[in-house]
Amino acid sequence: MIEIVSPSSRTMDYYRKAGKYAEAGVREYWIVDPAREVVVICRMEKGEEPVIYPFTERLVSGVVEGLELDIQAV
Repeated sequence: MIEIVSPSSRTMDYYRKAGKYAEAGVREYWIVDPAREVVVICRMEKGEEPVIYPFTERLVSGVVEGLELDIQAV
């Protein structure tokens, strides 16, 4: 699941939706925050803490083989 944060739904995107996605069995949740220029990756199935990546880093999915994203190239 990839969510893009908007200023009006910041709390919902970071907290409420993440909880609902976990309950629904979503294994990995990416929160793209253009205002902060970061992506928060939550790997829920592995019980890991969320990791914050700046837009300058290449992002690699932990659950979808071959899924990589280079935001600066987009």
